[in-house]
Amino acid sequence: MSTILDVARRAGVSVSTVSHVLNDTRYVSEELRQRVLSAVDELGYQPNALARSLRMKRSHTIGMILPDNTNPYFAEIARSIEDASHRQGYSAILCNTDGDPAKELTYIQVLLEKQVDGIILVSVGGTGAQNALLQNSTAVVMVDRADPLLYCDSVQVDNVQGGWLATRHLLNLGHRRIPCLAGPSTVVPSDGRVLGYRNAMCETPDAQAHIRVLEGDFHADSGYELTRMLLDETPMPTAIFACNDLMAIGAMRAIQERGLRIPQDISVVGFDDITLSRYITPPLTTIAQPKYKMGQLALQLLLERINEKKLPTRFPVLECELIVRASTQSLHSDH
Repeated sequence: MSTILDVARRAGVSVSTVSHVLNDTRYVSEELRQRVLSAVDELGYQPNALARSLRMKRSHTIGMILPDNTNPYFAEIARSIEDASHRQGYSAILCNTDGDPAKELTYIQVLLEKQVDGIILVSVGGTGAQNALLQNSTAVVMVDRADPLLYCDSVQVDNVQGGWLATRHLLNLGHRRIPCLAGPSTVVPSDGRVLGYRNAMCETPDAQAHIRVLEGDFHADSGYELTRMLLDETPMPTAIFACNDLMAIGAMRAIQERGLRIPQDISVVGFDDITLSRYITPPLTTIAQPKYKMGQLALQLLLERINEKKLPTRFPVLECELIVRASTQSLHSDH
C-alpha cells in the first residue's frame, strides 16, 4: 500500500506539498499540483480519511437520527438529506430510534464519539438528557418538529394549517361526523394537526358536536383497529381524517373489509402524501408535505451552522397542500 512519502518521491516534491495539494490548505502552483495528482493516480494512493479529519477538525460526515425509517414519510426525508449531502461532499450515517428516547440518546452519544460535523434530528422527546449532550459544539438541526428543551435550528411544516385544510375539505363536501385519528399525544406534529381539525370543526356550528379524537401511533395497524371500533358504532362516521397516511391506509383496509365503499360510504383523508398514497385503491386524498424540500433545507441550515456557529437560530415553517384524489366525495353524491 502506497504512502504519502511514496507520492512525494514519485512527484519529486516534499511531503508537505503533497499534503497541501490533497487538503487544499495552501496555494501550490498548477504544475506541482498536477504532478502530485498524477502520482496519486499512478500509485493508487488512498489518503487516510480519519487522520485528515483529525488534522482539519472536519469529518465531512453528518448523522441522521429518525424515529422510524420504515415509515415512508421519514424514508423520503432521509433520501432527500442523503442526496443533498452527497452533492456537498458529505457522507450520512442513518440511525433509527424506534421512537425510544433511550435509543435516541445512545445514538447521539455514538455520533458525537464518531466526531460527525453535525446531526439532523427528528426527536422523539424525552427527559432532555439528549439535549444537554447536543449543547456542545456539534451543529444540530431538527426536522419535522422542534423541541422546546433544545434551542436550535429547525425545519417544520404548518401542521395546524394542514389539519385545518384536511377537515375543511370534508366539511365542504357536507360531512359532519368526522372523527380524527391522531398520532401519539407526545408527538408535536400530531398535536398541531389535531388543533387544525378542532379549529375547522368549531368553525362549523353543526359539526362542533361531532368532534372526536382517537389516539393512534402513526402505524397502519392503529388506523385499522381504531376504524374497526368506529364502524361498530351507530351512527357510523361518514368521513375520517387520519393524521398520517399510514393510519389512513389502515382505516381504508378496515372499511373495505366490512364491505363498505370508499368514498361512497365513507370518505378518508390522510396526511403526508407518501408515494404509496397515490397507488392504493382508491388513491388517497391527503395533505402533502414538501418532504424533499424539508430535507434539503435541513441540510443547508446544517452546513451553514457548521461553517458559522454564531448565526442566529432559524425556524423556517413550510406550507402544506391539499391533494384531492378519489378517496373523498360529497356526502350525498351516491346515497
